[in-house]
Amino acid sequence: MNIKWKLAFLITIAAPLISLVWTVKEPILENFGTMDQLVPADIAWILTASCLVLLMTPGLSLFYGGMVGKKNLISTMLQSFISLGVVTMLWVVVGFSLSFGDPIGITINGTKYGLIGNPLQYPFFDQVSILPHKALGSTIPFVLFALFQMKFAVITPAIITGSLAERVRFIGYLFFIGVFTVFVYAPLCHMVWHPNGLIGAYFGVVDFAGGTVVHISAGLASLAGALFIGKRKNPNHDPSNITYVLLGTGMLWFGWFGFNAGSSFAANGTAAMAFATTTISSATAMMTWVLFDRIQGRKISAMQACIGAVVGLVVITPAAGFITIPQSLTFGFIGAIVSNIIMNAKFLKKIDDTLDVFACHGIGGIMGMILTAIFANKEGSSLMHGGWSIFGSHMLVLLGVAVFSFGMSYLIFFVLNKFVTLRVREEYEEIGLDISQHGESMKSV
Repeated sequence: MNIKWKLAFLITIAAPLISLVWTVKEPILENFGTMDQLVPADIAWILTASCLVLLMTPGLSLFYGGMVGKKNLISTMLQSFISLGVVTMLWVVVGFSLSFGDPIGITINGTKYGLIGNPLQYPFFDQVSILPHKALGSTIPFVLFALFQMKFAVITPAIITGSLAERVRFIGYLFFIGVFTVFVYAPLCHMVWHPNGLIGAYFGVVDFAGGTVVHISAGLASLAGALFIGKRKNPNHDPSNITYVLLGTGMLWFGWFGFNAGSSFAANGTAAMAFATTTISSATAMMTWVLFDRIQGRKISAMQACIGAVVGLVVITPAAGFITIPQSLTFGFIGAIVSNIIMNAKFLKKIDDTLDVFACHGIGGIMGMILTAIFANKEGSSLMHGGWSIFGSHMLVLLGVAVFSFGMSYLIFFVLNKFVTLRVREEYEEIGLDISQHGESMKSV
């Protein structure tokens, strides 16, 4: 066992060892409501939504696993699955504090706007109890709010695996997950979703369920990773199992109802509307994608239908609870057309983004944010309901988030590679990551 694996092991066991002597702090009552303010229906729905969002990560592993070559199926699936372990532990120790702790940032006109949360606010889930937080999920236990948000943090780095598939070392990927969560995901989460976050509170940008926080950040990180690690030696392969892709898509679509409708944080009409717009956008994008493929001279394939459906889910995410049913048709249609064109563009083919994560999640998230900035019917939050100023704020933030996500992710890859070689050896890539990294193979596929 080399030093890097020993370091990973020491980091992993540090949290359980510290927890043995950690004294959990009781909630500061002025920040919390009472048990009487808990709403059973809201609790039941967010518990259910949390389960649905958790299901998305195994769904993503099937979705990605079926697309790669047979000799890399297990490694690709495990890269998604392992995020459940790494990010869950990190979220409890410090991730939740960085995302939703008291703002650390800048003061503008006497008001403090956060760039990141105070890491000492909720370490080891201090104060995270069954009482409702007045500003964060006021009708559900704070611990439920924290766990629901944790599922979003889990799936975001898992999305990035698709761009690095078939050539990334597992140990390097493990370190990347942790560093990305702390330095990219947590700041964006805080700035967008904390009540005093810079992007949401100062710029007025809306992101209902993660178009900016999850998909743009993951999509731009994927582009950075593909550029840094470089092309595979043999990028041409047949997908290992299309039925896995279909099953994974079904699990993602099913789980996305918790992802979007759960972001209402209540069993209410907004949740119902988000539920409806989510499935309608996905259905529209799927049909648009396959028919657009056909008129371009490409055959209608099961895998492309699945990709189209996922793009529809991505593009609707930032606006799911803020738009009408007819507008969700527009989101799905435009998102599918633009992502399809980008995915098949010659310039992007020169970049070996293995499973087209940037074209689907990055471009899908960007289009979702642009369309949200035009149509969102939350008062004063879009071009149609707030004028050009708020639209300009969205576009400025979009540019800033894209630059931050790409630049910080590329820096993380660059620095990590100095300590942990991120790319597997050429001979290991040739025999496949299943055997070379994990000593397993999918012989029955």
